[in-house]
Amino acid sequence: MRKSSRGQVDPFIVMDVMEAARIAEENGRHIIHMEVGQPSVGAPQGAREALARALDQPLGYTVALGLPELRRGIAGLYRRWYGVDLDPARVVVTPGSSGAFILAFSALFDAGDRVALGEPGYPSYRQILRAMSVEPVGMQTAAQNCYQPVPSDIPPDVQGIILASPGNPSGTMLDREHLAALATAAAERGAALVSDEIYHGLSYGERAVSALEVTDDALVINSFSKYFGMTGWRIGWMVVPEDMIRTVERLAQNMFICPPHASQVAALAALDCVDEAEANLAVYAENRRLMLERLPAIGFDRIAPPDGAFYVYADVSDLTDDSRAFAAEILDRAGVAVTPGLDFDPVRGARTLRFSYARSTADIAEGLDRLARFMSQR
Repeated sequence: MRKSSRGQVDPFIVMDVMEAARIAEENGRHIIHMEVGQPSVGAPQGAREALARALDQPLGYTVALGLPELRRGIAGLYRRWYGVDLDPARVVVTPGSSGAFILAFSALFDAGDRVALGEPGYPSYRQILRAMSVEPVGMQTAAQNCYQPVPSDIPPDVQGIILASPGNPSGTMLDREHLAALATAAAERGAALVSDEIYHGLSYGERAVSALEVTDDALVINSFSKYFGMTGWRIGWMVVPEDMIRTVERLAQNMFICPPHASQVAALAALDCVDEAEANLAVYAENRRLMLERLPAIGFDRIAPPDGAFYVYADVSDLTDDSRAFAAEILDRAGVAVTPGLDFDPVRGARTLRFSYARSTADIAEGLDRLARFMSQR
């Protein structure tokens, strides 16, 4: 069977770690999951109740850009969180943030274009771009810049720049001044700006700044997966400039027809479940406190303190130069699943690990105990 060269993308290693953990559990082991950004909570109760009521009605195709009432609700979120007066017509509901990236990259870039992205960073940016015959160009961000890019990191001759704040895997954020500087640098280069804001709402000091607060000339992507705990519902959104609405709509019609109707109903109700989402945030804050207190004492002391999301990214170059083998050893001997940095940084990732603290506090405490025993015996 003939295969396209652009279809030969790298694996998403964290999914391989998840599979190894699943096999271990199938064989009777109890595994603590620190590998994946999977909240331990489910969808908010109000979202589940709304869907239960809707099941008595036909659920079918919606308009391609999403239910108008959901788009209005998301626009209201921007008023509440950022003070941004957003036209709901610019909101596009998508099948998860992954669907948003596919639509955004299709609308913005041609085959052969070059797109800059920070390393370490979310690996699927790179693989989706490659599958579209677009060249991802890594920006090796510095630890002293909290693994976030600065304008001098942007390579020449790029047609796009992808930012993520809070970042995955680092959890670090861009403040307004640095985000504005990067938006200005993108505009000066004539490069499209894509801002991944999927972890907004999950911050532990200052709130995250949206790209829409510093520019209207950006595509902003978000999701119900993280703050609202709705990973499996596959429902996200993006905000596009006014002159791109019809382009994105035509792409959405042909690629996806529409987002899942059932998930849209639940997402609309989730927007009102603020108390539940904030209670979950309090759990993550306690988990973060435990991680930052105990990981250095255990032996993972080279970390970028996370401002948001639910990850700790650790430089383990003093412990290994093969993070994939090290993660496998930790899973085998400690029963803790962690993610090797190779997913996030093809240059330095063999010497880094990502720890997720998205699970329950009891799980995180048990995982830290197991890591401590493992490191003391290593």
